[in-house]
Amino acid sequence: MLWCLSCRDPGVYYMKGAYEQVIRFCSYYHSKGATLPLNHQQRELYQQQKSYMGSSGLRVLAFASGSEMGNLSFLGLVGIIDPPRSGVKEAVGTLISSGVAIKMITGDSQETAVSIAGRLGIYTKGSQSLSGEEVDQMDLQQLSQMVPRIVVFYRASPRHKLKIVKSLQNIGAVVAMTGDGVNDAVALKAADIGVAMGQTGTDVCKEAADMILVDDDFQTILSAIEEGKGIYNNIRNFVRFQLSTSIAALTLISLATLMNFPNPLNAMQILWINIIMDGPPAQSLGVEPVDKDVIRKPPRNVRDSILTRSLLVKVLVSALVIVCGTLFVFWRELQDNLITPRDTTMTFTCFVFFDMFNALSSRSQTRMVHEMGLCSNKMFCYAVLGSIMGQLAVIYFPPLQSVFQTESLSIFDLLFLVGLTSSVCMVSEAIKWVERWRAVRERRTTVAEEDSFHDV
Repeated sequence: MLWCLSCRDPGVYYMKGAYEQVIRFCSYYHSKGATLPLNHQQRELYQQQKSYMGSSGLRVLAFASGSEMGNLSFLGLVGIIDPPRSGVKEAVGTLISSGVAIKMITGDSQETAVSIAGRLGIYTKGSQSLSGEEVDQMDLQQLSQMVPRIVVFYRASPRHKLKIVKSLQNIGAVVAMTGDGVNDAVALKAADIGVAMGQTGTDVCKEAADMILVDDDFQTILSAIEEGKGIYNNIRNFVRFQLSTSIAALTLISLATLMNFPNPLNAMQILWINIIMDGPPAQSLGVEPVDKDVIRKPPRNVRDSILTRSLLVKVLVSALVIVCGTLFVFWRELQDNLITPRDTTMTFTCFVFFDMFNALSSRSQTRMVHEMGLCSNKMFCYAVLGSIMGQLAVIYFPPLQSVFQTESLSIFDLLFLVGLTSSVCMVSEAIKWVERWRAVRERRTTVAEEDSFHDV
């Protein structure tokens, strides 16, 4: 609401703002050039017109003027159309389907707020709304109990935003809040992720925020969430590959020592394997393209460790397959009880090939290799190709043969090793398939339980 004095006539007040506030100061109204007393019937008519305009999605402003603040003349209502940007409805739907709860906080009337929220898919049948005045009447504990059920807060001011943010955090939610004004700075600072508008936002607002939307587009938030989930998944992929390969290498040497076997790998070969583990194949997992469906997956619990039970199972199973396969090759080559360069070369190459297939299966924890596409991550392809070329050089290039104590292998040896080492990828893919099948079964069970509950 805004009050101002006319420069031409200092005895006249002009007022605009929310209808509920402006009408309180009015005792008259204008009709066909005449000023008439404002009766109850006329107030009801204005209320109906305001509700009709608001339910059409218009932002309604009321205007009044007069020489005395308590006896203004009501001039009329103005409806301003401010439609949502294109693509916002789709972005909202995607976020809601992924488990993100979206709450609309606006200074508009209830009719306008509910109408716009309904168009965006935020407000549906059975949803609830709450006014800023009602928020003021509640303490933080009461609001915390009620806020999960509220999707629209209307006639709300910036101070209400802060109280709503704190109530959501009070129930353990991770809160991201958008704002553009100076008064929003406190709430932006209090939110877990404060999002400021880059074009319409004030400098104070931008300083308090954690993220700035340069284009003021809600869809950009969707892209940011998608990128964040992709980065987290790539970190998990990197950790899985590193842990499984490191555990396998350590176990291989330890078992050989405990079983009184000759060391299956010499120092240079172990160093080469370590370079491959920390080198291009491992680094390329960090630039895996973001899965298009990652945004539709529910948000993770921030308290959960990156080493989940599922990830640890995959790490240990992959390490077990690598160790068993490598020891099998070493045992197979050691039948003459004499360790030769061929024995170590076969064991060494077997472990390296296991690494490559393990890296291939580590590109995603949920998607199959054929779903990702072999060439979707070009950096990974270049890294694996470079590692294989380096391994072949170690085997067949005479100067490197003397350094790594290797000898040339036949094409049949390489085919045998490729067939054996691909088992780690097959086992990992089988685990993904089992997890996916379980998830589908649990989802169907949940839906069936909900349907039976509604039937009851």
